[in-house]
Amino acid sequence: MDFDKFAIEERIIAMLKTVFDPEIPVNVYDLGLIYKIDVEESGTVSIDMTLTAPNCPAADFIMEDVRQKVESVQGVTAATINLVFEPE
Repeated sequence: MDFDKFAIEERIIAMLKTVFDPEIPVNVYDLGLIYKIDVEESGTVSIDMTLTAPNCPAADFIMEDVRQKVESVQGVTAATINLVFEPE
């Protein structure tokens, strides 16, 4: 099977648009909370993301939701979600 990084990234972005901050009715992708999506040929994905606030009470829920949904994407074998607070 050919490795199509662009197609996998598109599927990841579509999936990220289904993850919402419970306090804001906007998805994490459109909110600009996703800084980087890195797809390796092995199917492992590394995502740098932030939250609307450093003390967000839903942080664990949102990050786990992102990880589970990204790992469900065709072509993804594993996902690592890195929480970053820069740039602000």
